[in-house]
Amino acid sequence: MSDDHVYKKVEVVGSSTKSIENAIENALAECRNSIRHMEWFEVTETRGHIVDGKVGHYQVSLKVGFRIENS
Repeated sequence: MSDDHVYKKVEVVGSSTKSIENAIENALAECRNSIRHMEWFEVTETRGHIVDGKVGHYQVSLKVGFRIENS
């Protein structure tokens, strides 16, 4: 990050039946379709869904930081 740029953050939620890491990757992959200049993410919440006493899926809330174009 540089002092000469302006950044913005958006909050998204990714999910996966495999892992927390996969939930993060799923969220970033979807963001890549509409957000340019992504530079960092923060995990703000981690939770999951229980099915028959086992993990059904993982859900991760992220704040994704990106540089505003031409800043």
